[in-house]
Amino acid sequence: YITKPFSLRELLARVRAILRRTGAEELKDEHRIQQIGNLSVNFAGYTANIKGEDVKLSHKEFEILHYLYAHKNETVDRDNLLDSIWGDNYQPTSRTIDNFIVKLRQKIENDPNDPKVILTVHG
Repeated sequence: YITKPFSLRELLARVRAILRRTGAEELKDEHRIQQIGNLSVNFAGYTANIKGEDVKLSHKEFEILHYLYAHKNETVDRDNLLDSIWGDNYQPTSRTIDNFIVKLRQKIENDPNDPKVILTVHG
């Protein structure tokens, strides 16, 4: 909330403070190329390549990859991933995630049978 009259300087300062508090500064990272193993990804532009060769990813594959990248070094369970990507209105099975992960690994891993980028934690 800001009262009139206000200076442009004050308005900008307040907007910057809100952006800082809400984590909007992190959105800048999406406009840069992110390196994930051998994969270079521009999440904002929905483009990916490995060693200069384009990798064709579906919209859902990008969303899954982006979610996993945003939660790197964390264990992400299927339910959170399903809710975040598909939302509450859609009821996919947990196998849906497994199938997408298999497809992603085939596209981005050097050896999909020995993954280094997308790891599975059993248990």
